[in-house]
Amino acid sequence: MVSDQDVLKALNSVLGPDGKTPLPQSGALSGLSIKDGKVYLSIAIDPRQSAALEPMRASAEAAVKKLAGVANALVSLTADKQPPPAQPTPAAPRGIAIPGISNIIAVASGKGGVGKSTTCVNLALGLAALGWRVGVLDADIYGPSVPRLLGLKGKPESEGRSIRPLIAYGIKTMSIGFLVDEEEAMIWRGPMVVSAIQQLLRDVLWGELDCLVVDMPPGTGDAQLSLAQNVPLAGAVIVSTPQDLALIDARRGIVMFRKVAVPVLGIVENMSYFICPHCGGRSDIFAHGGARIEAEKYGVPFLGEVPLDIGIREQSDSGRPVTAVDPDGEHAKVYRAIAAKVKATLEKGRARAAPRIMIE
Repeated sequence: MVSDQDVLKALNSVLGPDGKTPLPQSGALSGLSIKDGKVYLSIAIDPRQSAALEPMRASAEAAVKKLAGVANALVSLTADKQPPPAQPTPAAPRGIAIPGISNIIAVASGKGGVGKSTTCVNLALGLAALGWRVGVLDADIYGPSVPRLLGLKGKPESEGRSIRPLIAYGIKTMSIGFLVDEEEAMIWRGPMVVSAIQQLLRDVLWGELDCLVVDMPPGTGDAQLSLAQNVPLAGAVIVSTPQDLALIDARRGIVMFRKVAVPVLGIVENMSYFICPHCGGRSDIFAHGGARIEAEKYGVPFLGEVPLDIGIREQSDSGRPVTAVDPDGEHAKVYRAIAAKVKATLEKGRARAAPRIMIE
């Protein structure tokens, strides 16, 4: 079994951020954890040097992977340390596009438990059903659900310094869930999450895609800001239930994306209503129509209502999403209609350049 000392000894062959001091003695190591042969390591750096220090990160990852007993390793560059004062310099280019990907969209929610990941997967499958080449990036590091929703297991293969996404129902997919056990808790700080998302986004062989759909973590934190700042997002889809508590957080999501100049493609009202399978009666369990009202209030498109239905839940839990396995069913039609609206909006224009975010 590999130990912390084994890892630190292996890292002695890697020079730290100053290019002179071995990494373990450089004071830059900000986190090290090992579980079931998987090693997670974070290196604190001046964020302005992230590109220049990428070879150091790759060397550290390679050194750890060579150790006997290591099944996998993930080394992240974090910005835990404050950079030293510096004279003003011209802003570095931001929003670097990913070659081959025409549109990148985020599927987000202000809070968890509203069915964001299920909506994300079925939206992606709906876009694919309309003829687009589609990928899904599961950026919900703390709670990756996409592998289960698509019935994907196993680890992606490496090709040089890049990895190949797994494929289900014609959708290319990448998730931290492929690299860790389903029961494993990701106890990571914000900078580590941001770094991991960037690696999953840019170190994957996505190939040619018309759209990459990103399943975001719930909330309005580091992951959302980092993606908006570093990727030319074409827009965001907000998922909410009609319940007042969920709508409060949905509003925050709309405001956040507007502040970073990401177009809101629309709002989806999930769990909008329930049709009893026995009597056919309808119940508005979480109220009804709240998301439509919020869309009108904020001047964004209302994309549609998805019912609360046991079939959607059962198919999702079994890795057989309704849009793929029952394409002629009523629920698949709902998701395809949402996808058609998103596709039409994206086809009206190219992805905008990501903004430079200034926080005062």
